[in-house]
Amino acid sequence: MLAVSFISPAQVVEQDPNVAWQKIDKGDMVIDVRTAEEFAAGHINGAINIPFDQIVPQLAKLNLAKDTDVVLYCRSGRRSGMAQNALVKQGYSKTYNAGGLDTLMSSR
Repeated sequence: MLAVSFISPAQVVEQDPNVAWQKIDKGDMVIDVRTAEEFAAGHINGAINIPFDQIVPQLAKLNLAKDTDVVLYCRSGRRSGMAQNALVKQGYSKTYNAGGLDTLMSSR
């Protein structure tokens, strides 16, 4: 018997720093989903801070098109994954979970 499992796009965990940097370098929107305090302690240049639990209403306030390329990151990739799942459920089609800031910065 062959078991096949399907993973929906909302469950995909990308977190490849090289892909993330390619997207950042080409100008994708970068969102740091950590707390304001974490963001103030250091972040990727050009990133905006929207805590993960506020991502959907804040992007709605920005009137961001749902096909905008968005790169999300946090400390470890967990909160950026949660934010990505919430956005995908709302119809955002071009999100990328870049994972944790330390991993991103050490791959640069």
